Amino acid sequence: MKGKSIIKLVGMLLIIGIMIFVAAFGVTLGSWKINPAMNGIKKGLDIAGGSSIQYDADADSITDEQRDTVVSILRTRLTEQGYTEANVQSQGDKRFYVEIPSVSDPREAVELLGKTAQLSFADPEGNTVMTGDDVDTATAKFDKLSETTAPENYVELKLKDSGVQKFSEATGRLAGQPEGQNFIAIMLDDQVVSSPRVQTQITDTTCIISGGNFTVEYARELAGLIRAGQLPFKLKEVGVSSVGATLGETAFNNSIMAAFISLILIMLYMLVFYRLPGLVSAIALSFYTALTVLLLGWFKVNLTLPGIAGIILSMGMAVDANVVIFERIIDELKLGKTLRASVESGFHRAIAAVVDSNVTTVIAAAVLLWLGSGTVKGFAVTLLIGVLVSMFTAIVITKFLLVQLVQLNVKNRKLYGIGVK
Repeated sequence: MKGKSIIKLVGMLLIIGIMIFVAAFGVTLGSWKINPAMNGIKKGLDIAGGSSIQYDADADSITDEQRDTVVSILRTRLTEQGYTEANVQSQGDKRFYVEIPSVSDPREAVELLGKTAQLSFADPEGNTVMTGDDVDTATAKFDKLSETTAPENYVELKLKDSGVQKFSEATGRLAGQPEGQNFIAIMLDDQVVSSPRVQTQITDTTCIISGGNFTVEYARELAGLIRAGQLPFKLKEVGVSSVGATLGETAFNNSIMAAFISLILIMLYMLVFYRLPGLVSAIALSFYTALTVLLLGWFKVNLTLPGIAGIILSMGMAVDANVVIFERIIDELKLGKTLRASVESGFHRAIAAVVDSNVTTVIAAAVLLWLGSGTVKGFAVTLLIGVLVSMFTAIVITKFLLVQLVQLNVKNRKLYGIGVK
């Protein structure tokens, strides 16, 4: 029994050590590279600066609804690219400002944002059938289109209610027409990006664009172009420039140092007051820190000062969960229960409180992520990741390590915090 526990304990420590190394220094295995600090985590606009783009609406006049639609579409595009800290705002009647963090080349920023042309669907005579306003979304997919055909790449187009009737009328008119007169051209301004043939009248909110020989890349590109063209009017680029950092590298380094000092002080506190469980907590906290950094890199999160605050906050919550668990274990030990029974009972009694406190924070972070923007969204992302990781760490990793120590038959109750406070 002790031998298996030693192997499990050493194995877990080895895994945590590897995670810490990868999070801190990265690793390269042939063409496979993991380096969250260098390639994954991006610094936000307040730390590293970025690029600014100014657009004017190519329209005589625009409504408040159209203005909000443009801001929403541009912000969604940047969020999908991983730039959750990007800032999009309208100013005046027709101007829109976009600020993208960590992109020093303004032309690269323009390419990241994508096409700003207007989408339209036209029949063979060049008449507009519907526009991007009538499209809800477009998604590249790979599946069977019927029971008798092989899987293929295609684009699934979802229409708004306003587009269903227009598309139904057009496809009903074109279905059955001779070759060359039975297509609907998908156009960005005057450029045709695809001309799918109409095979039958479409009366549903969902329709399929397929060619039989679509590649994965083409399906994704076509879906992306359709989504990009949902703007209610064309945007004209009127200026691009670089944006300086509002706080700078010094503030970032100070924040990272503050997070590191907080981590060390928390570990020392746990060691002093909880002894052996405190050591387990310190190891689990190291696991938490490494996994959080890896996930931030994996999801290409823009890290700003509010984002760092979210990480530090979730770090404190991770330790708070351990405190609740350890106090329950101490209570069980004071009742005269065995060490193994105290650990099992302590976790069982504490788990409801730990889950409840974390779930409420997850709900708050999810609402901020849903409704927030800019640095608020960045704070919500890091807080959400941190809380989920901290909950997993407290419930799974801490318990695993403690159980292995119990199996080693370390029975001195003072090592478990009895009589320390």
